[in-house]
Amino acid sequence: APARGRVVGVDLLEAAPLAGVEMLIGDMREAETADRLRALLDGAADVVLSDMAASATGHASTDAIRVAALCEDALLFATEVLAKGGTFVAKTLKGGSERALLDALKRDFTQVRHAKPDASRAESAEQYVVATGWRGAPAKDE
Repeated sequence: APARGRVVGVDLLEAAPLAGVEMLIGDMREAETADRLRALLDGAADVVLSDMAASATGHASTDAIRVAALCEDALLFATEVLAKGGTFVAKTLKGGSERALLDALKRDFTQVRHAKPDASRAESAEQYVVATGWRGAPAKDE
């Protein structure tokens, strides 16, 4: 049987079209863009992948904090749309202020690990956090 699914992307800038991908132009952190994305998803997502990155300032700790904030924004969106058992992947920087993020991921997902793609330069602090097995929304009284 052919694979079924939907791929929806969001970017600040227009990108070359990709077959089978629906692209939105906008800022994920803006409510209007997030609402448009939810409408396109038309249900729960199996995977939320964030490749968001802040413009580098050259100051490592500042850059790490900015990337961590984007990762937290992506996770907040993911918690609203992920299907139970779903996966969250996001770009982070090694040595960043990510302890709170990792604690949240370990609480809400069954497995959390880091990955560094072969395409990433060896000297780059860039890595990805991969969280699988979304446990579902927390109880309202938490």
